[in-house]
Formats: sequence, structure tokens, C-alpha cells
Amino acid sequence: MKDAVFVFSEELLTYKFSNDHPFNQKRLLLTLDLLKKTGAITDEDIIKPRMATDQELELIHDPAYVNAIRLAGKGKLPKEKAGNFGIGTEDTPIFPDMHEASALLVGGTLQAVDYVMTGKSQHALNLGGGLHHGFRGKASGFCIYNDSSVAIKYLQEKYHARVLYVDTDAHHGDGVQWSFYDDPEVCTLSIHETGRYLFPGTGNINERGQGKGYGYSFNIPVDAFTEDDSWLDSYTTAFTEIMEFFKPDVILTQNGADSHYFDPLTHLSATMRIYREIPRLAHKLAHQYCEGRWVAVGGGGYDIWRVVPRAWSMLWMEMSEQPNPTGPLSPEWLDTWQPDSPVTLPQSWDDPEGIYEPIPRRPEITEKNALTVEKLLYPIRSNQSSSVKPT
Repeated sequence: MKDAVFVFSEELLTYKFSNDHPFNQKRLLLTLDLLKKTGAITDEDIIKPRMATDQELELIHDPAYVNAIRLAGKGKLPKEKAGNFGIGTEDTPIFPDMHEASALLVGGTLQAVDYVMTGKSQHALNLGGGLHHGFRGKASGFCIYNDSSVAIKYLQEKYHARVLYVDTDAHHGDGVQWSFYDDPEVCTLSIHETGRYLFPGTGNINERGQGKGYGYSFNIPVDAFTEDDSWLDSYTTAFTEIMEFFKPDVILTQNGADSHYFDPLTHLSATMRIYREIPRLAHKLAHQYCEGRWVAVGGGGYDIWRVVPRAWSMLWMEMSEQPNPTGPLSPEWLDTWQPDSPVTLPQSWDDPEGIYEPIPRRPEITEKNALTVEKLLYPIRSNQSSSVKPT
């Protein structure tokens, strides 16, 4: 059994809205090239994505929606109908063959699932996935088909698995949460910038699920300008305790890299430090509770030059049991990509001290985030304490 497999083909780059759209899959090339030039990946580690079938897409998405996306990609969907499906907007414009490009991203995540669940590898990574805003019948926030939601339903239908979904994107994982809001066999945890300032405006602490699924939805809306220590305390405490509470068969993590201070679309103040720790904890808990079963996908990340390649390379290196990288980045990688980059590329794996001015509200933000986690976990902590019988 392999430690990990890496899902990639250049066809994943066909998921492209326009040359100036912030969602830019060139970040996949930048990441893979950094890994290759660092000597952290070989061709034997890479598997190609497959195309998700309509039947697989319809585990989550409405057949009429899938048909509309197919028609739109062929230029055959009337403009007046496009808006009903959330496409043809500034965020999610129509592009040629959008159904095929989107179905390939979903198929990549399903390929990762199959490798893990059949024992071909302990872990699997599809950085082309992580499109967590897609809904049953509507695109949203750069996301057409929701590969994570489809993959979770696929895990349930094919493998009868209990799934813990952990989303560390700066934007709330709304599409996945709502897909399983009433399902006690799927637990969702999303740590994100508060929706008071950021799309999609959801992910409040009181979104806990409904019906039989009540108590299986967890949200940590951290305050704007949250820094590493507070972010990591929130993540580590919540993930560890929810893992013990839910005891899943498999973990699916969404690894958006947009909580970094450099990200142009968000307002958090994290550094590369959190991207070392995010996969480290997921890896540890997967082995502790799930016999190592861990599927990971990409997500947001809009500083494709300075942040995403380093963050996602660290994710792969953790998954594949390699030492966490330190020191300077590959000079060859820097020489290759600096001519194309509109910003000066970082010279090392870590950020230098002082990439931003001190945050005036640091103590207040830290206290507020800690209280959020305390309130979030109170129900499971109280249940655990009440189940302990006195001696």
C-alpha cells in the first residue's frame, strides 16, 4: 500500500472562467512544479482523474442542473435561464465545456476516495477539488459542481462510511454543510472568517444541523485579523474533540489556502505556520481513529504565487510521510516562475517576521475566538461529562 497518491492531469486546468478571474488553476502547476523541483514527488505518485458520470453527479446535484451546465458549456443555454442556475454571473461566468471540466474535478475526488477506501493508498490528494459552495441546483462562489458533497454521498452509498468533513478554507463550507444538515452519519466542521465580513455570510455557531442531524454541524467563525496562535488553538481544540465525539470511518479535509495574510479576498492574518499544522493534525487523527483513511482536496487560495504552492506542497509532504520542508525554496523553481509572477516570490518555505503590522485588537480577537470554541463544544463536553458515572 502506498502512503499517498496525488491526483493530477493538465486537463484539470480546463476549469477556467477567464484570464483575469481570481480562481486560477495555474496554482496546480505551480504547486506540482515546486514539489518536483524539491524532489518531493515522482511520476509514480501521480494518478489521473477520471470523469464523474451523470449518475455520480446526481448523488447531490439535480438532473436539470447538470443538463443546464452541459448546455451552457455548449453555448445552448438561453441567457435568461442561466441566472436561475447561478451561472453567467461575475463570480461564476459560463465557459466552453464547463460541464466536462467540472465533472473531471469531481471525478478526481472520487478517484481519491476509491484509492483510500480500497486500500491502494492510505491517503489521497486532489488539489483540483474542494469546490465547497456548489448547491444541489445552483452554482455559487466559483463552484459549479460540489466535489466534496458528491464524494461524501459516494462514500456513504458505496462504502457505507461515516464521514467527518473538515473545512479550513477562509470561506464557510456552506454547500457541503447544507447537503448533509439533517444527516447524523456525516459530521461537518468549518473554521472560517466570520460571515459578517466575508462571502457567503453563513457559518454561524448556531448552525448545528436539523432533525436527526442536529448536533453534527460545527462552525468556528473566527474574527477578521485572526492570527496564527488563535487560529491554531481553535482548529486543534475543535478538531480533536469532534473527532473523539464522532469517531468517523474516514476524514475528508478541504484545504483552502486563503486564510493567509497575503490573500487578496479575505481579511485574516495567518502565515505559513498554519499550513504546516493543518495537515499534521489531520494526519495524526486519521491514524488514531480511521486506520489512516484520509482524503484531501484543495479549495480557495487567490495568492497563487506566494501562498498556495508552499501551503499545498506542505500538505502533500505531510500526507506522503516526508519531513516538513524548511529553509530556502528551490532556486530552480524561483528562476522558472519569477519572470511570470507579478509579485516577488518568497525565498523560503516560512514567512519572515513582520509581514504585517501588529494587530491592535489581538487580545480581544483571541478572547473572542476562544469563547466561540468554548460555546461550540459545550454540548459535546457536557454530554461526555454527564455520561461519566460517579464511583
